[in-house]
Amino acid sequence: MTELQTDYLIIGTGAMGMAFADVVLSETDATMVLVDRYAKPGGHWNVAYPFVRLHQPSAFYGVSSRELGTGQIEVGGLNDGLGELASGAEVSAYFDAVIRQQFLPSGRVNYFPMSNFDGASDDNVGTFTSLINGKTTRVKYKKLVDCTHLKTSVPSTHTPNFTVADDVRFMPLNDLPKISEPPEGFVVIGAGKTGIDVCLWLLEHGVDPDDIRWIMPRDAWLIDRKNTQPTIEFFGDTMEAQAAQFESIASADSIEDMFDKLEACGYFLRIYKDTRPQMFHGATISQAEVAQLRRIKNVVRLGRVSAIERDKIALDRGDIPTTPKTLHIDCSARAIANVELKPIFQGDLITPQMVRSYQPVFSAAFIAHIEATREDEAEKNRLCGVVPLPNHDTDYLRFTAAFMMNQYNWGQDKEIRSWLLENRLDGFSKLAKSITKDDTEKMAIMERLRANSFPAMAKLQGFLAQLDG
Repeated sequence: MTELQTDYLIIGTGAMGMAFADVVLSETDATMVLVDRYAKPGGHWNVAYPFVRLHQPSAFYGVSSRELGTGQIEVGGLNDGLGELASGAEVSAYFDAVIRQQFLPSGRVNYFPMSNFDGASDDNVGTFTSLINGKTTRVKYKKLVDCTHLKTSVPSTHTPNFTVADDVRFMPLNDLPKISEPPEGFVVIGAGKTGIDVCLWLLEHGVDPDDIRWIMPRDAWLIDRKNTQPTIEFFGDTMEAQAAQFESIASADSIEDMFDKLEACGYFLRIYKDTRPQMFHGATISQAEVAQLRRIKNVVRLGRVSAIERDKIALDRGDIPTTPKTLHIDCSARAIANVELKPIFQGDLITPQMVRSYQPVFSAAFIAHIEATREDEAEKNRLCGVVPLPNHDTDYLRFTAAFMMNQYNWGQDKEIRSWLLENRLDGFSKLAKSITKDDTEKMAIMERLRANSFPAMAKLQGFLAQLDG
């Protein structure tokens, strides 16, 4: 049995594992062993559907030390005029380059793909077994970093929570490009981002919107992608949206009123105006994509699917007809399957989770920086308060309050403020720092943001007390 020693044993080389390791590599002299069951780094990107793209600008994604993409503004298409969105293939190639061109040449990283982590003992010894040759390796470590806690579920590896009859045409969206015979119609199962992507893909390929039936258990609040752009050209959109968000929360008379105000100011979008959303996963979308999706009129809101039979689909609140020649596309997998919260720093265990809303890779990079620069565990966890992943619409309150508390704590620390300003995954700190005092329009936006931050936090706490009461 092979035996190794390392400072950090990192389980999982998905986006968060890679972002964490990158900061450890650049800010310390520590050694690392990276273990992953996939043949290449990138985690779920190895099995993502072929037409997947990032849903936020590439500038927000990847590792701190290496740019993803070229920083271009897209021309044409449904993301016209906004920051480029890397394709799945581009993301996979990017992470492979990071491993081979940066991590391995350092001499401080050992990488073991196609390996299953077997577990760790109380004496800081972990073992993993190669899926290729069956050999087991023991690793003596100082810290174990579990980057599999926020495990991403993808359609190609997801088992549906409903039964499907043998003679039903049914597939995960990964297989859509393999269609060789036009079906009689399409049924898209799921209202999340994958369901949105499938509907847009079908429309892009000339499918009549009347031939698409969209099973939508819950409508979702969505984020306008225009308001997530991290460059100075979009200051008026991005920072205005933040200021308007705080104003909407601070001035709201009720939770429902808060959502109404957030929609009215342009922070939130919904696809169908006649149905009030009950879901919030933090997905982003462009105005052009919303316009396309609204062409689909056949939307089924009868709850979740329980069974697909030859001639009908059974749902929570009724049945709808189908046919053997209709293609049923599974988009029901939830992106993050594990939403259990736990302290990020627990003795010799580090469990990266979200510490900033919408930004998992920034979160992992920030956690690694705190690990590299702070000693006291309580202080580490104070600076890295977990931002819970949202599901229901009201989770937006908890999600936003947790991030605002983190942002406040970071703002009180000069070293952290400096790190945020220099880290490419942050974006917003540079945006705020870029304005000059004679730019009265931008300064006014920043003043609105500052003036409403504490009232917004107080209002969120009041609303949360109502929810928990």
